[in-house]
Amino acid sequence: MSDNLPIATAPYNALPDHAVLALSGIDACAFAHAQFANDVVGLAPGQWQWNCWLSAKGRVLAVFALLMRKHDELLLIVPDYQGASLPLALQRFVFRRKVTVSLRSDLSVSGLFNTVDEGANAQIAVFGEDLLLDLSGAGGPRSLRIGKAAVDSGEAFSRRWREYDLRHGLARLPAEQLDRWTPQQLSLDRLHAYSVKKGCYPGQEIVARTHFLGKAKRALALFESTSTLTPGENVTVAERNVGELVSTVSGNQASLALAVLPIDREPGELQCSGSALQEISLLPGLGRGVSGSA
Repeated sequence: MSDNLPIATAPYNALPDHAVLALSGIDACAFAHAQFANDVVGLAPGQWQWNCWLSAKGRVLAVFALLMRKHDELLLIVPDYQGASLPLALQRFVFRRKVTVSLRSDLSVSGLFNTVDEGANAQIAVFGEDLLLDLSGAGGPRSLRIGKAAVDSGEAFSRRWREYDLRHGLARLPAEQLDRWTPQQLSLDRLHAYSVKKGCYPGQEIVARTHFLGKAKRALALFESTSTLTPGENVTVAERNVGELVSTVSGNQASLALAVLPIDREPGELQCSGSALQEISLLPGLGRGVSGSA
């Protein structure tokens, strides 16, 4: 298969666990900049970034790709979409701003493990009514499409997509892992997904204090195991809890898991539910743009 496929014939596969939210109206950009942790006003139309929404306590409520179509039209591509709770929660903060939050059920999200000629890095490529994002990293080429419905190839493709995310440090968070971790604990600096230099946003004070005082004590680590792993399980050393699994994917022969662990860990074999965990290095290259987190 060619490394560069004509976009019209590229064999995209459906990602049914992803959803598209829209922010529409003349205050869409200002609303997103005030609510989300990354620098939205720094985006130009036709660009995208990783971003996140935090609680007032600085805990991650959602991680997503934010697309700037126009200043009055933004799209959020949300993996592991939890239903109507996210748009309803965002709508509560609109107040008098002229912005509408909606679920774009007419748009489908699909993926391709290959590159296309259009679009690179943080640029949005447009082909007809479809939008394309380059989601490649060190693990190989990958593209995301927002637009027409794609063939649903079953769980195998979604599992491979999820595994790629985990290997590059993009935590895929189930509902029970939301509102628990700071951006630093989820290593969202690897994605350039938050800023400590922009103005106020929910949780900004906690995020900035942790950054500037150098008090980030935990971060993501990637593990492999021959046992099935589940988010929420404890990671132990000599039967002492030292961390927790936050994101997992299981294959035919092995499981992958991202865990939040102390940066300065005590020595010893790491285990989960009595099974050994083999640490492997996170792959670089999935971050997009430059955030104020550095």
